Amino acid sequence: MTHAAQAATRPEAVKASGRPEPTNDRRGGKKNHRGALTVIAPYLFVLPAFLVVFVFVVLAALNTFRLAFTDSTLLRPGKFVGIANFVELFHDEYFLTALLNSTLYVVCVVPFMVILPLILANLVKGNGRIMGFFRTAFYMPVVMSAVVVGMIWTNLLDSQGLINSILKTLHIVKESIPFLTDRWLLLFSAMFVTIWLGLGYYMVIYLTALANIDESLYEAAALDGAGPVRQFVSVTMPGVRSTMILIMMLSTIAAFRVFNEVYVLTNGTAGPGGMDMTMSMLIKQEGTGIQARTGYASAISLVVLVIVGTMLIIQQIIQKKTEE
Repeated sequence: MTHAAQAATRPEAVKASGRPEPTNDRRGGKKNHRGALTVIAPYLFVLPAFLVVFVFVVLAALNTFRLAFTDSTLLRPGKFVGIANFVELFHDEYFLTALLNSTLYVVCVVPFMVILPLILANLVKGNGRIMGFFRTAFYMPVVMSAVVVGMIWTNLLDSQGLINSILKTLHIVKESIPFLTDRWLLLFSAMFVTIWLGLGYYMVIYLTALANIDESLYEAAALDGAGPVRQFVSVTMPGVRSTMILIMMLSTIAAFRVFNEVYVLTNGTAGPGGMDMTMSMLIKQEGTGIQARTGYASAISLVVLVIVGTMLIIQQIIQKKTEE
C-alpha cells in the first residue's frame, strides 16, 4: 500500500472526505442504560424508607395539624371550629394538671440526667474487665421492656413490697409509705424510675465523649495539684460541654413526653383521681377509644410540639452563647 493510500485511510482523511464515521449504537445504548441505572439505584434503595416516613410521619403530622382545628371524633370527621379546641384546653383541669406534671418532670429529671451519667461514665471509663462488667450492668435497664420495669418497681414500691418491708423490719417507719397511692410520691417515684432507666443510655454517650479528651490535660492538672474532683470540674466537664448540651436536649424531650413509667406504675389510671396525668397520657386518653376526641387530642399534640420546640430553641441559644 502506498503512502497516499495509507493517508486516505486515516481518520483525518475520512473526516475531510465528508463520509460519516462508523459508530457502535449498541455499545453506546448499553453505556447510557448502565449510567441511568447507576443514577437511579441509590434512590430505589431509599424509596421504601422514604415512603414509610412520608406516610406515617409527614402525612400523619399534616393530618394532626388539620384535625386540631376541627371537632372530629373517632366516628365522625367533624367540622372546622377554629381555635375552639385551644381555648377549651386552657380551661380544662386535666390539661393544666398534665402540663404541671410534665413541666415538673423536666425540671426535676433533666439535671440528674445531665450530671449523674457523666459521673457514672467517669467512674467506669477504664479498660479492665471489672469496668466492662459495671458498664454492662448499668446499661441493662435500657434494654429491658417497660412491662418488666413496671412489674419490678411496682413490686418494690407497693405498700407490702420489698422497700416497705425492709423499712418496717428496721423500724424506720411504722406504716407503709404510700409510694403508689400518694399523688406526689407517685410522681417522684416515676421520676426516679425514669432516671434509673436513662442512666445507662446517656452513660454510653458520655463514654464516647470522654474518649476524645486528651489525657495530657489530666496529667497537667495533676501536676498542678488538682485532685479527682477538681479534674472533673476543670477538665472533664469543659471537655464534654457539647455532649452535655446534646443530652440536655434529648432528656428534655423524653421527660416532657414521658408515658411508660407513669402509665405502668399507675396501671393506666394516672394515679388517684387522675392527678398524675402527663401530657402524653392525656393525648392517649383523649385520642383513643370509642369516645375518642381526635380533634381535641390533636390540639394537645400541637401544644406539646410548640412547648418542646420552644425548649429546644432556648437551649440552642444558650449553647451558642456558651460557645461564644
